[in-house]
Amino acid sequence: MDATAIDDVLDTRPQRFRAVVGVVLIALACGLGAWVFFRGPSPFTVDVWWNQLFAAAPSEPVYVFALVMDTVGGHLTAVLIVPVLGALALFLSRRRWSALYFLAASVGSALLVQVLKHTFGRARPEDILILSDYGSFPSGHTANAATIAVVAAVLFPRAWVRVVGVAWIVLMAFSRTYLHAHWLSDTAGGALVGAGAAFVLAAAFSRLRARDEDRLTIRRRGKTDAGPAVSS
Repeated sequence: MDATAIDDVLDTRPQRFRAVVGVVLIALACGLGAWVFFRGPSPFTVDVWWNQLFAAAPSEPVYVFALVMDTVGGHLTAVLIVPVLGALALFLSRRRWSALYFLAASVGSALLVQVLKHTFGRARPEDILILSDYGSFPSGHTANAATIAVVAAVLFPRAWVRVVGVAWIVLMAFSRTYLHAHWLSDTAGGALVGAGAAFVLAAAFSRLRARDEDRLTIRRRGKTDAGPAVSS
C-alpha cells in the first residue's frame, strides 16, 4: 500500500492535536505531583473535605461496589487480563496495529504511574480501607480507567463510547476515594496520566492503525463486489 492510500484514510492534523493534548495532560499531572511534593505532607483542603464527606456517610452497598471496582480496575484484572483480552479481540478482528496500540497504551500508562509514584512518594490517607502498594499519587486505577476510555474512544469514535468512558473514569475515581485509598487530587492526576499516555500513543500509532482500516475497507469492498457475481 502506497503513501497516498494511507493519506486518504488518515488526516494527520487530528493526530498532531492528540499528541499535543497528550503531552499537555502528562505535563499537568507532573505539575500537580510537584505541587503535592513541594507543599509537604498536608493534603489539599478539597482532599480533606472529600475524604471526610465519605467518612461521615458510610454505606454498605456503596462499599461493596467500591471493592468490586478495586478488583476490576486494578491488580491482574486491569494490568494483564483486560489488556490481553482486548488486544486479542482487536487482533482477531484484523486490527493488529490497534491491538498493539492498546497494549502499548496500557503498559505506557502503568509505567508512567509507577515512575510518578516513586518520584513524589505521597502518603495515602490514614483511614484507608484496603491494602495497597506504595505511593498515593497518582491513582493507578484511575489512570488505567482513563487509558481504556481514551483508547476505546480513539478506536471506536462514537458518542456513546465517550459517554461510557467518562462514566467509567468518574466511577473509578469515586470508588478509590470512597475506600480512602487515594486523595481526590490523586485521582485527578491518574486521569491526566492515563488519558495523556493514550493520546500520545494514539498519535504515534496513527499511520499504522490507518493501514488496518485501509485493509479492512479493501476487504469489505471486495466482498461487496463479489456478492452480485456469486448470486448471478
